[in-house]
Amino acid sequence: MTSPGTLYVVSTPIGNRADLSPRAIEVLGRVALVVAEDTRHTAPLLQWAGVSTPLRSHHQHNEARETPRLVERLVGGDDIAVVSDAGTPCLSDPGERLVAAAVTAGVPVVPVPGASALLAALVGSGLPAVPFTFVGFLPRPTGERRTALAAALALPHTVVCYEAPTRVADLLCAMVEHGAGERHAVVARELTKVHEEFRRGTVAELAAYYGGAPPRGEVVLVLAGAPAASVDQAGAAAVARRLRSEGATVRDTVTQLQAEFGVSRNEAYRLAQDA
Repeated sequence: MTSPGTLYVVSTPIGNRADLSPRAIEVLGRVALVVAEDTRHTAPLLQWAGVSTPLRSHHQHNEARETPRLVERLVGGDDIAVVSDAGTPCLSDPGERLVAAAVTAGVPVVPVPGASALLAALVGSGLPAVPFTFVGFLPRPTGERRTALAAALALPHTVVCYEAPTRVADLLCAMVEHGAGERHAVVARELTKVHEEFRRGTVAELAAYYGGAPPRGEVVLVLAGAPAASVDQAGAAAVARRLRSEGATVRDTVTQLQAEFGVSRNEAYRLAQDA
């Protein structure tokens, strides 16, 4: 019985070709096929690396049709590498469907790490890196975009998103309208390229800047998390005393304090027990 091949998920440079790792070059050179988001973009990279492996397109418009064919080859023993135009596949780039199908078919999936725009922006931003949430590109339809933005702005930790350069100013202005104007943010663009730039400031400051000077090139936005809401400690303690004097249990008091004041469970227990 033929053993299945391996699907390699290979990261490619996001601007600087020197970031293509020796391991990535070795894998790309020995697999039976490389599937790429855009062969016109990947072909020059493979040529630069001295790789002559056959190349086929695999993108959002053909992945439903191509994925079963690729999995059939993998099950038959061929090794295949999937790459995106830049960075790591599956992160707001094609590849997720193919990886999921390969896993379902029992095909080994091996990542070959490398460049990632979201990680480069995050570690260069100066904002807390752990934890963080990556939301990719926000939806385009207005209603879905508003909902997704509100959810992202409510997160208490750093948020990373991608945005087209022509929509950066609009996104920052929308954040201001949602009350996030004083939050710290970083717009990172052209990462690893000659004109790499990290522009830092409040959301309002960045909105004003890019409103008159739209950025050029690929853009990643890194946003500080929502500030912790202040708790009315005196008010919470007074309510705890009242509830306990009226015969409420500690558990019921804790539930009421969390719902009314947003205090942590541990703090609510302390207030209930001290009442």
